[in-house]
Formats: sequence, C-alpha cells, structure tokens
Amino acid sequence: MTRVERWERRSEIPLLLLALAFLVAYAWPVLNEGLGHGLREFLGVVSWTVWAVFAIDFAVRLSLVEDRRAYAASHWYDVALIALPVLRPLRLLRLLALARILNRSAAGSLVGQVSTYVVGTAVGAVMLGAIAILDAEQNARGANIKTFGDALWWASTTVATVGYGDRYPVTTSGRFIAIGLMLVGIAMVGALTASVAAWLVNQVATQDRADQD
Repeated sequence: MTRVERWERRSEIPLLLLALAFLVAYAWPVLNEGLGHGLREFLGVVSWTVWAVFAIDFAVRLSLVEDRRAYAASHWYDVALIALPVLRPLRLLRLLALARILNRSAAGSLVGQVSTYVVGTAVGAVMLGAIAILDAEQNARGANIKTFGDALWWASTTVATVGYGDRYPVTTSGRFIAIGLMLVGIAMVGALTASVAAWLVNQVATQDRADQD
C-alpha cells in the first residue's frame, strides 16, 4: 500500500463526517429560509471550513505522490471542486466516499455490489439534487419549483429518466443541475442493466458446466 493510499484510508471516515456536516450546513438554510442571521452566518462558516479541510486533504495527497501532475489530472474532479467555490453544492460529492465503505460490506457478487452502488447513488442524487434545485429555483422569477416537495418530485422523475415535465428549472444553474441528474440516471440504468446481463451470462455458463459434468 502506498503512502497516499494509507492517507486516503485514514482520512476517509473523517472526510465523510465533514461532508455530512457540510450537507447540514448547506441544506438547513435552503430548507428553512426563516433562520436567524447569526445561525445562517455560523452555517456559512462551517461550510467554508469544510471546504478548507478538503483543500488541505488534497494538498497532502499531492505531497505524498511522486508524479503530482498525473495525480491531479486523474483527480480532476477534486481540483475543480476545490478551485471553483461557486460550485460549492458539488462538494457534497465527497459523500460518495460512503460508496467505498458500502462496497466492503456489499455482497460479493457483481449484482450485489452494483445494486448497492445504484441504490446509494439514486437516493443520494435525489436528495442532494432536490436541495440544490430548491436553492437555485425557489426565489427565481417564474419558477415552478417552490417547495422541497416540488424539488423532491422533480429530482425523482429526473433521476428515473421519466421527466413528466410538470416541474422544470428556469434558471441557468438549475438547468446545469438537471443535466447532472440526467447523466446520473442514465449511468445508473446502464450499470444495473450491464450487471444483470453479466449475472445471467454467468448463470448460463455455470449451468452449462454442470450439465457437462
């Protein structure tokens, strides 16, 4: 195990907890516009503190590898999320570290692992997408996504690639969020279909070997 791998394993759980703290700090003001000014400022400090810790974590990882340029290129998403604070909701992608933990406890089969990822990603994408779209849309002129219920319904239909069209974003940032959710939905459907197909092929091959024996 390399030095950077040891660091990533040690920091995985603390970073996950910080990501959850960021989720609360980001979502609370969005879901409750009546928060006091003091509490809103405190949550803002929490949000930027978590961002700073993520930046420090990435800097440490860079210092532990020999080819820093190659490592940064292969982890371009970390670079983007740190270098572009305007995309602060996307730092919630750190919650995907949970997928590594779930993978270690998932079933050993391909279907079990992929199903775990798909379910976890779907739930996470719907919840985070709903919060992000509500943040972008609730005060926009002509918006039709005004409540968390509206946002949750819109995120669910978008991730499921259904898209009824009764709720839709009207802001530029909201449309970018929609594109991200569409890509997540398409990827999930493809991953689940591929894993089930692989399982069926494996079952057929196993049955053929059993018949030959």
